[in-house]
Amino acid sequence: MGREAAQPDHRFGVSPPLTIGVEEELLLVDAERRLLPDAERVIESLDAAAREVVSTEIFAAQIELKTGICGAAAAAATELADLRAAVRATGAGLLGAGVHPDDGGEAELVPKPRYDVVKEDLASLLSTPPSGLHVHVGMPDPETAVRVANAMRLRLPMLAALAANSPFRDGADSGLASARAAEVRAYPRFEMPREFRDYEEFLAVADQLVEAAGVDDYTYIWWDVRPHPNLGTVEVRGMDVQSSVAANAGLAALIQALAAREIDRPSSSDLQREALEESYYQATRYGLEARLMLAGGEAAPALEAAMSALDEARPFAEDLDGAGPLVEIERILAEGTGADRQRAAFERGGIPAVLDYLAEATSAE
Repeated sequence: MGREAAQPDHRFGVSPPLTIGVEEELLLVDAERRLLPDAERVIESLDAAAREVVSTEIFAAQIELKTGICGAAAAAATELADLRAAVRATGAGLLGAGVHPDDGGEAELVPKPRYDVVKEDLASLLSTPPSGLHVHVGMPDPETAVRVANAMRLRLPMLAALAANSPFRDGADSGLASARAAEVRAYPRFEMPREFRDYEEFLAVADQLVEAAGVDDYTYIWWDVRPHPNLGTVEVRGMDVQSSVAANAGLAALIQALAAREIDRPSSSDLQREALEESYYQATRYGLEARLMLAGGEAAPALEAAMSALDEARPFAEDLDGAGPLVEIERILAEGTGADRQRAAFERGGIPAVLDYLAEATSAE
């Protein structure tokens, strides 16, 4: 496999810089809140416009909802809310959580050529649908995309702590704030990438990794943050999906604003990849109670890091007319993460109460 597979014609600069697109992976469930392996039927039941932006994932009990190119997170929230309503109208229920709290066994897979490659590669590692939130931010050119991706790596542990939303797995508390992160860390090419010198180095690394993995192109490289030449964006991936549209929009608004801060003056740091990986683990283990390494090389509580990032992001969000959804970040900081709310529900009534809470939060308008 040569360089051609790893360096498609890029689309950086095609869309206005700092526009965003949001992708949320959600679980399909039946009336008893059990996984419902019915993604293909659900999508076939949607109208033509919705079928363009709702897609299957490798697991048959999971779908992905995708917005168009949005100027601000509030518009993305409206699109996602409409898509959730369309999916529910097919008769399927939805759960927004990093993993199902009590999935009850190995999940079915969708038979498609792309997924066949992944199934062959991951073998028994594919056991339950891990559901993430992906936020794309438009970049003006390849070199800016690399610089911003480098800088956003430093934000990933803080974002993962804010987004932690999967403490339960197989009917029991995993002890983690994000069991999803532990699930996908067993997959190949799910990791914190290195800092890249420039776009050429990104292409060279992608080229070698594509060759080593025996896959078709860089879209099989599932780094936590990556330049995405096909879409002309930087994609931030390493987060649990949130139960509510509002929470997903809040995280998208925070990421958009932080990317705006980085686009002209990206953060510099000698923080090593290994320290970032450890901070990411600490975030997924403890959520906002984690202790994280910051760009300056010092450690701080995740809650403090998130509050500082919110303060830093706010003026950029206001410039982008996107400050409104940041109220959801304030709520998480004040009331706790999705993992905290799931555990509170468990204290009230065990796993059934957790499932009821998730279903209600995911269907809330």
